[in-house]
Order: sequence, then C-alpha cells, then structure tokens
Amino acid sequence: MVPPRAPSSLCSGNGVRASRPAKPASGHQSLSIWPTCPSVISRAYARGVRRLVVLVATIIFADALLFGALTPLVPTYVDDFDLSKLQAGLLVGSFGAGALLGGIPGGLLAGRYGPKRAVLLGLVVLAGASAAFALASGPFTLGAARFGQGLSSTTTWAGALAWITVEAPRPRRGQYLGTVFAAAVLGAILGPMFGAVAELIGIRVTFAVVAGVAVVLALVAATHPAARRELPARGALGAALADRGFLAGLWLNMLPAFFFGVLTLLAPLSLADHGAEALAIAAVFLAAGLVECAVNPVVGRVSDRRGRLLPIRVALAASIVAAALLAFAGEIWSVSVLVVVGGVAFGGFYTPGMALVSDRAEAAGLAQGLGFGVMNSAWAVGALSGPSLGGALAETLGDAAPYLLCSTLCAATLGVLSARARALQAA
Repeated sequence: MVPPRAPSSLCSGNGVRASRPAKPASGHQSLSIWPTCPSVISRAYARGVRRLVVLVATIIFADALLFGALTPLVPTYVDDFDLSKLQAGLLVGSFGAGALLGGIPGGLLAGRYGPKRAVLLGLVVLAGASAAFALASGPFTLGAARFGQGLSSTTTWAGALAWITVEAPRPRRGQYLGTVFAAAVLGAILGPMFGAVAELIGIRVTFAVVAGVAVVLALVAATHPAARRELPARGALGAALADRGFLAGLWLNMLPAFFFGVLTLLAPLSLADHGAEALAIAAVFLAAGLVECAVNPVVGRVSDRRGRLLPIRVALAASIVAAALLAFAGEIWSVSVLVVVGGVAFGGFYTPGMALVSDRAEAAGLAQGLGFGVMNSAWAVGALSGPSLGGALAETLGDAAPYLLCSTLCAATLGVLSARARALQAA
C-alpha cells in the first residue's frame, strides 16, 4: 500500500496542521493514520508497518513452533505406539492434511472478511488444537490434534501474509516477507527444541501453555488496526491459475514442503538409530534453523533487487547436491551436517516463491488473502505427501529412495526454470 499523501494546504512551514483532511472516498484507511504533513505521514506509516511486521512475525513464529515440535518426538511415538515408518509418516503428515483442507477456505475468509479476522480465527483454533494435543493419549488423537493445528495454520498464514502484503510498500515486499518467514523458520527450528523440552517437563503442561499463548496473541492482534479491504477483479482466480509465474510460485512452495516432510521424518529416526537423544536431535535442527533464519531476509532482498529467479536457481542447485548426499549419509556427523545444509537449501525456495505468488496474484487482480490461501494449499500437498510418501518409500526401498526422489525433483525443476526463465521473467 502506498501511504496517502496529505494536501499541501494542510502543512505550514513548521509542519502544523492547518485544517482537517477530508476522509478518503473509500471510507476506510488501513492504518488509520492522518498526520499533519507528508513527511509525518511517511514516518507514521513506516512505524505502523514495522509494528505490523513484529506482530505478524510473532504470530507466525508461534504457529511454526508447533509445526516443528513433533520432530524430536517421532522416535518416541514410534516406540510407544509401535508405529511403522509409513504410520509415523501419516502422523507427521496429519498437519499437512489439515492445512490442505483449510488452505482455500482460509484464503477466502481473509479475502472476504479481511486478514485480521482470519488471523484471529486461526489463533483461536490453534489454541483449541494445542489443548487437544496436550490431552491426546494415542496415535489417532495425536493425529487429530495435529490435523487441527494444520487447519488453523493455513487460516492464520493466509491472513497474516495478506495483512503484510496489503500494508507494506511493494518495493520492500520481498524483504518484509523474508523477515516474516525468517520468524517462521526460527519457530520451526526452535520447535524441535521445544518438543524435546516438552518431553522432559511434560507434554500436557507444555502444550497447555501454548494454548494460553495463542489466546494472548489473539487478544493483542485484536487491538491492531485492521487492513484495508481488497476488491478482487472478476475472474481473478482463473486468471491467476492460468499465469505461469503464479503456478511456478505454488510449485516452489510445495516442493520444499515435500522435502522438509521427508527430512523431518527420516533424519530424526536416523539420528536416533545412531544413539542420539531427543535433545541432540533438536540441537541439529536448531542449528539448521538458525542459519536459515539469518539467510532468509537476505534472500528476500536479493529477490527484490535481482529478480525472483536468481535465489531460486541457487537454492535448487544446492538442494540437488544436499538431497543426493543425504541418501548415502551413514554416520551421525554426516547426517547432522547435511540436515543443516539441506535445511538451508530447501528453505531457500520459500521467500522468493511467496513473493512470486504475491506479485502474480496482484497482477491478476486476485486478493492477496485468497492468493496466499491457494499457496497454503499447495504447501499442504507437499507437507502431507512428503512424510507419507517418504515413509512408504523408505519402508519398501530404504531411506535413500525418498532423498534421491527429492534430488531428482530439484534437477527437473531447475531444468524447467532455466528453459522458461525468459517467459517467467516477462510474466
């Protein structure tokens, strides 16, 4: 959103307001800011956007924290409930199943009723799902609670990302999305450590606290000014789905979700086979996340300045190598190092992929909330199929098979992007 300009007659030489500005024709201003002069408007607008980024980043952090919390607990649940790798994959993938169901409805909700209301609803559902996880006593109830967390997650993400995109200036969209996604990465990688701590002090108590935190965040978000309404163009969804750049952005969000689904299922089991405890497993994913968290805002700035495709190509090339090496890693140190490398490489798609979805949704006249809702559904397909298909392949063909599949998908994607780079840049 470009900040509104105050008429020159409103400012005297010392910046004091001379008369009250007229209300905008829309009857609504997203940040409710009507300072005295353009320079003050710019400063107030920037402060409002920064506060919004902090709020959204905190919400996304908390949501992602729960997503990663299951990682170090997978070996424990496999032992406690005598699960096969396929069954463990279905448990891990239940989050993605909920996200798949909630992706489009969450986007529609954000588009019709506004991003703020979507965020509030998502946080309320998250609180309920976290309480259910605290009380779960078997694989089915755990899976149902994770399903609820996934359902809430897509609603929260669609609203939160739309909120940022609508309010932030377009030249900094990639940077702000990168900052928010860095918070998501930090949550996702602190999630395993959170899960390990939960195992030590008690899962029920820990996830009950999370439910309370979600309620507090909802109360804080309720006090923040609502985003301006978007008016989608007629036929915008069809136009977006016919846009190559939009489809490429969806694929670039689904692909890393698939990879991380494979990685968060097989790597903890491999590390546990080598004698690693839950805290050690969490420490490995923590290291991966901290590096990825530092890299993502930089990736966002590069994508703003050099185009979306450059960081995507680099991430794809690195992922080809990392996934192939993971297929043959046999020592605890090599698995640990490659989890870090692979996490950074796989996560390198997300920021430019999200920015590409936002750019092309805007060009098609599609409301940002709905655009991100569609993107969340694409992500959910990867989050569901990664651990499920990865577990099935590992069960029948060995752990190398899903990693080699990931490497092959990266190579094919890099080849297609290289062949159609000019068309995508012109899209």
